[in-house]
Amino acid sequence: MIDLQQGIVDAHRDPAVTAAVKQAAYLAAEFRRHELPVVLVNVTGRAPGRTDAGRAASTAPPPAGWADLVDDLDVRPTDHLITKRRRSAFHDTGLDTLLRDLGVTQIVLAGISTSSGVESTARSGADHGYHVVLATDAMTDPDAVAHRHSVDRVFPKLGETATTAEVIGMVEATR
Repeated sequence: MIDLQQGIVDAHRDPAVTAAVKQAAYLAAEFRRHELPVVLVNVTGRAPGRTDAGRAASTAPPPAGWADLVDDLDVRPTDHLITKRRRSAFHDTGLDTLLRDLGVTQIVLAGISTSSGVESTARSGADHGYHVVLATDAMTDPDAVAHRHSVDRVFPKLGETATTAEVIGMVEATR
């Protein structure tokens, strides 16, 4: 679950975000029910030394609670929490080591934003050799065109796309 945190969800609250969060929460709950690892990823800022030249980036720290995971995810003690400072959840976070230690070979991704955090993590996951599945109804992007581009053009090159129901159906068929 990529960047499903208060500051990002609240900044983009619309029906697509609400629907994606609901599906992602359902996916996490079903993974827990089947005793599969759930990894919840938040982002706390930019990479050290980044200047964001040419962009009007704020240098003010985010407000309190900005990086807190949304309540809908119903965080459990068995969940694995990863904090990232770049787009990909794999870069400088220990996620690859965690997954390998758990014996994971396949990852299912969901979250916000499709064309940024989710896509970057999917690319890194594929580069690390994981079988990547993208739950397309459990993700969204503030830019609908960017979302469609990622889902229709990029994701088929990185792995499989499926709905939350299809992913859960595959899990149930193999448990």
